[in-house]
Amino acid sequence: MSTPPPADVVDLPDSSPTEVESRAELDHHLASGSLAGLTVQGLHLDIEPVPDLTAADLTDTLFVGCHFSGRDVEADLVRRGAHVVPPLAGLPYPTQPSRLYTPEDLADGFQAGGFTSMYDTVVYQHFRAHGGATPEVREALGQRLHDHGIDNALADVTRSWLAEHGPASVVGVMGGHAVLRGSPTYRLAATLGWELARAGRLVVTGGGPGVMEAVNLGAYLSSRPLAELTAAIDLLATAPAFHDPDPYTAAALEVRATVEIEPVAWPRRGGLAIPTWLYGHEPANLFAAQIAKYFSNAIREDTILRLARGGVVFAAGMAGTVQEVFQAATKAFYGTDGASGPLVFLDSAYWRTTLPVETLLRPLLAASPRGDLSGLISVTDDVHEAVALLAPGDIGVTPAVS
Repeated sequence: MSTPPPADVVDLPDSSPTEVESRAELDHHLASGSLAGLTVQGLHLDIEPVPDLTAADLTDTLFVGCHFSGRDVEADLVRRGAHVVPPLAGLPYPTQPSRLYTPEDLADGFQAGGFTSMYDTVVYQHFRAHGGATPEVREALGQRLHDHGIDNALADVTRSWLAEHGPASVVGVMGGHAVLRGSPTYRLAATLGWELARAGRLVVTGGGPGVMEAVNLGAYLSSRPLAELTAAIDLLATAPAFHDPDPYTAAALEVRATVEIEPVAWPRRGGLAIPTWLYGHEPANLFAAQIAKYFSNAIREDTILRLARGGVVFAAGMAGTVQEVFQAATKAFYGTDGASGPLVFLDSAYWRTTLPVETLLRPLLAASPRGDLSGLISVTDDVHEAVALLAPGDIGVTPAVS
């Protein structure tokens, strides 16, 4: 029988004291005269004022994905004891991103040239043109370095939240990408995101359209009255389906431009989305505050469920959602990432009749080596009940601004 891997194998890395991910951090270390043993990630060191590295101790310093003013600079760094992994030329994405994406990053270029010109689409088209999920070696190295940078940035972003609120404060929401804006399911999912964020939970989705967009939208507007969420959904419903990406994206950007949100912490400005360019034909979800976009879908799916120790909500969905159901059940069964929160299935008719997964899951989780875990499963039609299961005692602790 399989046993869970040691905690240090699955924990997010905490190496920020040795990482330099901004120009301010670099300047701080340069003032001390040493970059020895540090990793400098994805910085543009060719932009004025160009940093003076000539006097710094560079013993075992790693520069990865950084841009320099010339090859002579890179050669000098190596001669003085540094290791340089330069960005690969010709890639439309950073070899080693030093931070997560924002909606503005992914939508960059849309205003000038529409959906085909936005950063997110340009990267996807490059991904397709270079082998998709099976790239040649040079492209594969670029993608792996990119995804490692996202791993690292995600750990940096979530570390302080987890330290303050604990792993049970992170809730994942899964569900169908094809759900139309304005539909009852979309409105239900948006209300779920709104209530979870107001109850002090960090919501994590797969970053796609449909249910995923709705949940991030709810979290994005969690500091505003529910009536404003309804109005935003009504506006989005003028472009209901993602298959026509230009009006679909334009409607999302219009909501972002016209709805004023409060200056609250990022978990209450949309939470977290973890999408993948494997499904890059779907327009970007532009309502998460932080976006960890990967090339590798396998890493992305495992990361969502690894973070969501506070439980997972499964809205109606098809094969992709069902796959995630059993991935989550496997993690709960073996305790791969520690104790699991509730597994909440929203839409009882769907999960008990259309796709009766509960029938299989209850005896499976009852046989867990960690004891009978069948009580983790709940099936409901009530968003308020779902939130009460995921945030017991916390409902309403962060009231909306009226």
